[in-house]
Amino acid sequence: MALEWVVLSYATGAEAVMLLLLTLPGLDGLRKGLVAVTRSALKPLLSVVPFCLFLLMDIYWKYEMRPTCGEEHACTPSEYLRHQKSVMKSQRNALLIAAALVFYWLLFSVTNLVLRHQQLSQRLEKLKNQD
Repeated sequence: MALEWVVLSYATGAEAVMLLLLTLPGLDGLRKGLVAVTRSALKPLLSVVPFCLFLLMDIYWKYEMRPTCGEEHACTPSEYLRHQKSVMKSQRNALLIAAALVFYWLLFSVTNLVLRHQQLSQRLEKLKNQD
């Protein structure tokens, strides 16, 4: 199951880098190309959403099927430690899922805003040139 988390972390990293490049000031010359690349990458990155839902269900299943240490001496110290590590990994993975979904949503929104800004700038230039 570690490969899925690596793939998700790389996809989240790619989303974060694209978002950073789109929002950095001073890259006006590159912005048109960045918007084109980001728009073409948005459709394949949409597969992150069902993938995150699948991984979220995996976390939930692991949570439901975990061994319980309800009584004082029900678990050995090694079992208790393994349980605590599992809980920590699940929390980390849930944060990664949340970050992937939020970054995708932000990337989609920022790309649409930048594209709309470019279109409005072109219309404004066209109106200035007509007068």
